[in-house]
Amino acid sequence: MELIPAPRAVEGTTGTAVPLGPGTTLWAGPGTERAERWLRATLGQALGLPLRPGTPDDRDAVRLLLDDTPAPEGYRLAAVAGRGVEIRGGGPAGVFWGAQTLRQLLGPDAFRRAPVRPDAALGIPPQVIEDAPRFRWRGLLLDVARHFMPKEGVLRYLDLMAAHKLNVLHLHLTDDQGWRIEIKRYPKLTEIASWRTRTKFGHRASPLWDEKPHGGYYTQDDIREIVAYAAERHISVVPEIDVPGHSQAAIAAYPELGNADVIDTTALSVWDTWGISSNVLAPTDTTLRFYEGVLEEVLELFPADAAAFSEFVHVGGDECRKEQWTESVTAKTRIADLGLTGEEELQSWFIGHFDAWLAARGRRLIGWDEILEGGLAPGAAVSSWRGYAGGVAAARAGHDVVMCPEQYVYLDHRQAPGEDEPVPIGFVRTLEDVYRFEPVPDGLTAAEAGHVLGTQANVWTEVLEDAARVDYQTFPRLAAFAEVAWSPLPAPAERDYADFERRMTAHYRRLDALGVAYRPPTGPRPWQRRPGVLGRPIEGLPPNR
Repeated sequence: MELIPAPRAVEGTTGTAVPLGPGTTLWAGPGTERAERWLRATLGQALGLPLRPGTPDDRDAVRLLLDDTPAPEGYRLAAVAGRGVEIRGGGPAGVFWGAQTLRQLLGPDAFRRAPVRPDAALGIPPQVIEDAPRFRWRGLLLDVARHFMPKEGVLRYLDLMAAHKLNVLHLHLTDDQGWRIEIKRYPKLTEIASWRTRTKFGHRASPLWDEKPHGGYYTQDDIREIVAYAAERHISVVPEIDVPGHSQAAIAAYPELGNADVIDTTALSVWDTWGISSNVLAPTDTTLRFYEGVLEEVLELFPADAAAFSEFVHVGGDECRKEQWTESVTAKTRIADLGLTGEEELQSWFIGHFDAWLAARGRRLIGWDEILEGGLAPGAAVSSWRGYAGGVAAARAGHDVVMCPEQYVYLDHRQAPGEDEPVPIGFVRTLEDVYRFEPVPDGLTAAEAGHVLGTQANVWTEVLEDAARVDYQTFPRLAAFAEVAWSPLPAPAERDYADFERRMTAHYRRLDALGVAYRPPTGPRPWQRRPGVLGRPIEGLPPNR
């Protein structure tokens, strides 16, 4: 059995292989329409199978149906000689994840876009697979602000997520280096804030520059398409609009958003290097009304529906430098008027305003763990990125948590020591390191652990200049992460990494068929290296905190 992520239980049965061929029909019960469409469009196209509509009594059939026995995202896949393949899901998503397993059972050619062996006999060993995910939130963050990923690239990553049973795409849409979403009432956000004149190549200490302009944004129809494409794959898209830090691009377009009593905000441009900009939003009513207008359009583009986690909006809240607020008379006046103790509480007030604003509209705020500082509204959730501590504090305070500690699941961090690793950033995080990541911290009670919604791998793109670099950093480690998020693995030290490596041998062939430019187990290929481009490697083991 070479499935990734590993299922909960597999039982072999007697009989010959279950064939799939030109005469195989597809019958879909009520509520399974998305999986039906996906099977015909993707699996049928890859293998040249017509999968004509059938009946539940067909002997040579793939049958899809809902059954309240499995968990909502769980499924039971039975391949029985003389009865075909039956996928029963506890909900529509469960049927869809079962269809992903069926694809893996059919071999790497099932991951292509057209048949390469049209006359090959297809069959599945007779077996019954019982499966369900460990965590509800199984996420991937794509940073499209630092380096823009065109729409087709995002759609491709949604397909890659679905193939690994991941169900939350966190889109980091705004930052100092670019604004990537069309807001009709504020056209300068795309006219000005969506592009920069040049880009630092490598770490911010690098002397190298890419001197050509860089930019791009998603139109509102692009966003609607991305959200709809994700929904067809039972993936929720959580947008991130970063406030009050990481906002220089927005201030460059609308200088009144910045601390104009401290610096000449009209002289700012979209930032062309990396790091944490000191140009943060001014704590004024003008700024609040502006971002309320932004979020009104964001809520329309990312509707809260029945999909898991579609009610969430990420507001960032991290790495907000306070130097300008310390010098700003406007900020000092706001602190005094509100009776706050200083700039830290001012940031908490800023986040609290949008928490209340979103809650009044039936939505939930989520932000990086800095939003815990100064207190947090009961309904808000936390993305714990600075290690485990923020997640532990949030869970103990009764807040929902997504665990994404940078020391373990920031996939921009380097995958091996040595000079061949392109633009080496951060700690060495190998495939095995990611496989041994445990999302639930030690020391939490059962009730506190219940606040861990799940986990997320983050792909930041400061040093990932194109799709090939994103692929290289993301894969194959995302496959290990997917198993951590889905499968009921034992404690990290007890996990059977040798078995995972064995199953990865088959999975690399699937990634090859999908055209993923992953890092080979033996190290980077010559064209994947970036000799002479400065990174920022950190030696030793990451702190366990």
